[in-house]
Amino acid sequence: MGKVFVTRSIPQDGISMLQSRFEVEVWDGCDPPPRDVLLAKISGCSGVLTMLSDRVDNAFLDAAGSVLKGVANFAVGFNNIDVDAATERGVAIGNTPGVLTDATADTAVGLMIAAGRCFLPAVRNVSELQWRNWEPMMFLGQEFRGKTLGIVGMGRIGSAVAERLHFGWGMKVIYTSRTDKEEVGQRLAAKRVDLETLLQESDVISLHTSLQKDTRGLIGRAQFGLMKPNAILINTARGEIIDQDALVDALKSRRLFAAGLDVTDPEPLPSDSPLRELDSCIILPHIGSATFQARSRMSIMAAENLIAAIGGSPMPYGLNRVS
Repeated sequence: MGKVFVTRSIPQDGISMLQSRFEVEVWDGCDPPPRDVLLAKISGCSGVLTMLSDRVDNAFLDAAGSVLKGVANFAVGFNNIDVDAATERGVAIGNTPGVLTDATADTAVGLMIAAGRCFLPAVRNVSELQWRNWEPMMFLGQEFRGKTLGIVGMGRIGSAVAERLHFGWGMKVIYTSRTDKEEVGQRLAAKRVDLETLLQESDVISLHTSLQKDTRGLIGRAQFGLMKPNAILINTARGEIIDQDALVDALKSRRLFAAGLDVTDPEPLPSDSPLRELDSCIILPHIGSATFQARSRMSIMAAENLIAAIGGSPMPYGLNRVS
């Protein structure tokens, strides 16, 4: 019976699948296992179920040893994993694609509403006992019907956000993408444009691109300078896509109306980050996929990946090919 280490507590559905076949240890701490502890725990494991916070590199692969057959990331993203290094050693790598689409799209829409309608300062007003009476000029926000939505990265999640806002609020959709999305364009009357045009024309900008060399810091000072003063920026993709110092300046100078972030760089934000203090920036602790349904399915997909890899079969949601 092979050994499997799971680096955080996850829904029992996936754990039970693994426990029926392997000796399973689950790290139940509130924080990720410290690096030295992680490397010790994975020694001799046939499979490891990892989070985005777990760096899978040569040191990780060395610590696990030659018995390691697969690493299943409990996420869609996998920028924490050196896939090439794993492939060279014959270690299969998998993720959990598709299952996060609806949950994350709902989060993006929720952030748009919360940021655009000034929910954060309004909640603070009530919780800090400052609410005295109704005021006609208090917490004035934006309406969305008929406005222009700019999707940066028209993949599954970007398309789901566009669908919700086009059909629900009648928003005009423009987008950037490496390839033309003809089907989405026809269904949503969406137009593919370059990033500069998108930033200039959009009332709401929602980021859904993956983190690559050319998207790290994609939204910086020059890009904020192109946006409308009443624009709202939403990020449910990766924190590193935004230059956060530039974001702070844009919000403080009112060059940008508001921002809604489910991801930051780093996570969590330092306690002295100025973003924490801005009423115009609502920040969530990376909960885009935090629904019972999505997380349960993620646990099952990750378990299926490990079961296949340890059994010598291709991962059903694999990222590489190994012999």
